[in-house]
Amino acid sequence: MIRAQNLTKIYKTPGSEVTVFDNLNLEIRKGGLVAVIGPSGAGKSTLLHLLGGLDTPTRGDVLFKNQNIFDWGPQELARFRNQHIGFVFQFHHLLPEFTAVENTMMPKLIRGDKGADIESAARRMLDRVGLTHRLEHKIGELSGGEQQRVAIARALVGQPQVLLADEPTGNLDHRTGETIFKMIRELHAERDLTSVIVTHNERIAVQCDEVWELDAGVFRRQ
Repeated sequence: MIRAQNLTKIYKTPGSEVTVFDNLNLEIRKGGLVAVIGPSGAGKSTLLHLLGGLDTPTRGDVLFKNQNIFDWGPQELARFRNQHIGFVFQFHHLLPEFTAVENTMMPKLIRGDKGADIESAARRMLDRVGLTHRLEHKIGELSGGEQQRVAIARALVGQPQVLLADEPTGNLDHRTGETIFKMIRELHAERDLTSVIVTHNERIAVQCDEVWELDAGVFRRQ
């Protein structure tokens, strides 16, 4: 489903350059649930952003179904992200002025789907993540765990094939984090997703199909 080939990311400043990783290779099979672990600053989030087309590499390719996504122009890349990738971040990035339903509708609104169908899909998705009673609440009225549930619903409402989650439980207490990850695993199976989870939590990582560690530019399977 996704293959990174000789992926290199170097950040350059006027006086120096920092190599995050060099010639990184990774292959993720369709339906795989993959954890990426490693210390802070190792480049885990950078890798996730490259896999999802949110950032561009210094060198190398990311292939989605054997097509190099960096051969595409900005509009085609944006369409790829909207239609095929669901993103969940440590900080949910929800819009505080909107309700849970309205936030969940956003990816389909951007896609140009019809209004009634969008709201119906958003309500079904929020019901699936256990927020039937919170549909019309503003984001500030929700707990941290509820906000992350909305973020998951928003990521999946457009029926993507790939879920990329960057520390999805990082801001949550232990019990809530375990509940959220259990939900991610269930949705991964139900929706036949291909998922990559960046995490510091080894209890979460060992529940995935594969665990890869990124440390000091070295990327290896555990």
